[in-house]
Amino acid sequence: MISSVAPAAGSPGGGTLVTLTGSNFIQPSAVRFGPILATFTVVSATQITAVAPPGNGTVQITVTTQGGTSNGVAYSYAGAPALTGISPTTGPASGGTVVTLTGTNLLGATAVRFGAANATSFTVVSATQISAVAPPGSGTVQVTVTGPGGTSNGLAYSYVAVPVVSGVSPGQGPAAGGNTVTLTGSGFTGATAVRFGSTSASFTVVSDTQISAVAPPGSGTVQVTVTGPGGTGSGAAYSYVSAPVPVLTSVSPGQGPVGGGNTVTLTGSALTGVTGVTFGSTPATSFTVVSATQITAVAPPGATGPVQITVTGPGGTSNGVTYFYVGVPTLTGAAPALGPVSGDNIVTLTGTNLLGATAVRFGSTPALSFTVVSATQISAVAPPGSGTVQITAATPGGTSNGVPYTYVAVPVLTSLSPTQGPLNTGTTVTLFGSGLTTTSTVLFDTTPTSFTVVSDTWVTAIAPSGAAGPVNVRVTTPGGTSNSLVYTRVGAPGI
Repeated sequence: MISSVAPAAGSPGGGTLVTLTGSNFIQPSAVRFGPILATFTVVSATQITAVAPPGNGTVQITVTTQGGTSNGVAYSYAGAPALTGISPTTGPASGGTVVTLTGTNLLGATAVRFGAANATSFTVVSATQISAVAPPGSGTVQVTVTGPGGTSNGLAYSYVAVPVVSGVSPGQGPAAGGNTVTLTGSGFTGATAVRFGSTSASFTVVSDTQISAVAPPGSGTVQVTVTGPGGTGSGAAYSYVSAPVPVLTSVSPGQGPVGGGNTVTLTGSALTGVTGVTFGSTPATSFTVVSATQITAVAPPGATGPVQITVTGPGGTSNGVTYFYVGVPTLTGAAPALGPVSGDNIVTLTGTNLLGATAVRFGSTPALSFTVVSATQISAVAPPGSGTVQITAATPGGTSNGVPYTYVAVPVLTSLSPTQGPLNTGTTVTLFGSGLTTTSTVLFDTTPTSFTVVSDTWVTAIAPSGAAGPVNVRVTTPGGTSNSLVYTRVGAPGI
């Protein structure tokens, strides 16, 4: 007679060692799992161990002796358990999280493991569900289930560190809340709550080590904590203070380049303890609180146009003062592009972003004076100089590109050929000298005439008609008017 079998289930592939308990196990000749013979060992008249053969479904185990065949006891061939889902997939390193496993063939589970560690406890809810309590652990492990049919596949479960807040900046703020606070620490990924004391705050997880949170209203000093899948860790102190709201009255200078980098001075009141300066929505590159009425700040890069500068302190955020980002000036032309080495000629510069110009230079020499006509034009008086130089304009937006300007020497005449001619027009006179390339006028006394520039040292001109006698011949260039040489008109001989 068989009274019990343990275990009562096993793998369809066989091989499970089964212990049969009963009576009159004297000289058994066969142990069968259904119709299939099994290998067995007689331990005593009340116990036999048998190795289950391969099979499926539920079969009856029987023992045959000289006295006959025993009753049958049920033995089930169970499929290997398989896991299809795990929820939640993360939990604290301290363990204790109740995890629900779903799958198939979970009845008769004998073990649930998180990596190599046994679950603290587990309950088989059904053939498709197990509830297990995660043991302590670290990192990511595979959760498996072992049953009569074998051990399941594994599903990943991650142990998450408890979030720890190591710093709060700023460490204080107005009782009304609303200021943005940066939390630093560790284990912030997946954060589900940020609390100032017991009050929840809105927040954004920037990285595993940084959270940006908006302080809720409060009073006194509270602990700022972060809650995540790993639980709630240690916090850092934040103080609610009663302080006046900072006020700004002016900014100097009130404009600067789009590339930023210039230092501006902010004046106002209640500026002590200011923790942030912004140009529009962009934080200042850096700032220094000089006193309760003054802050110096380095402007960040920005887009052309106005922005509001505000400061934030323990009492809140100030009003805004207007600051203009100015585009870098550009020059496209200079007219005239030539002038005398002595300077003093008026040059018209054209370009863009020229309003607010603070300097115009010819090479490294400042213009004698200049007038900003519009955003696209400047009128400047050239200083003395020589050679070809680059004209540049400087504004709060920076220094422009250069456009060329050439200083032209005063022309010099050394000789004429011929030096005389008839009273009527038509005689070609060659003028020799230097600095003649840019000749703009040839005069015989006060009469201009047509001419051709052959080279820097040679110009030909058509002598105009006139009365008999000498006239002074001169040339004019952007460099000025030359010395004069005498040309004589001679009347025709009379009879």
